[in-house]
Amino acid sequence: MISTQKKHWETIYETKNPDQVAWTQDIPKTSLDFINNCKLPKSSSIIDIGGGDSKLVDFLLDRGYTNISVLDISANALEKAKKRLGKRSKLINWIESDIAKFKPTKTYDIWHDRASFHFLTRPDQISKYLTIAEKHIKKHLIIGTFSEQGPTKCSGLEIQQYNEESLKKIFKKYFKIINCINENHMTPFKTSQNFLFCNFKKIESTK
Repeated sequence: MISTQKKHWETIYETKNPDQVAWTQDIPKTSLDFINNCKLPKSSSIIDIGGGDSKLVDFLLDRGYTNISVLDISANALEKAKKRLGKRSKLINWIESDIAKFKPTKTYDIWHDRASFHFLTRPDQISKYLTIAEKHIKKHLIIGTFSEQGPTKCSGLEIQQYNEESLKKIFKKYFKIINCINENHMTPFKTSQNFLFCNFKKIESTK
């Protein structure tokens, strides 16, 4: 049975173009800067969580990254991205999954999420996310989420806002915070949304 959440996102991506949704970015500069600042080889494994039809994957390919995965709950979102990329779409590992039900078959050097984490509003959802992240991230966790100055809803859904301390508290057992910035994202509707971007580094196990 298709979940209510999946139905919601399938409908959004079936009925709306990129200029009709608030999260669209022509150039995902902050995400690219954070990934670049990790200073890892271009062969490093990268996954974009909730990547949908984001153009981040396009720019990563342009910059020479060769081991990219994109996860999204919506098949329609992934199909839009594949169509946009054309032949280059075959270079990407596409994963259709709810993040809370994601069962990775590999580990990732960089886990990037600008789209999914703030939609997890229950403790059990956040706990599942943390468990998956701890087991399957080797080096860097990059989170872009709505700040306390950001919206309280997105796409009609409730979200969770964060500041640096509250985000750090969630991940501190397994990840060390490297740096955080606030960014105003200008939507296609010419409104502003404030994001908090943080880069965490995996704490090496002492076992």
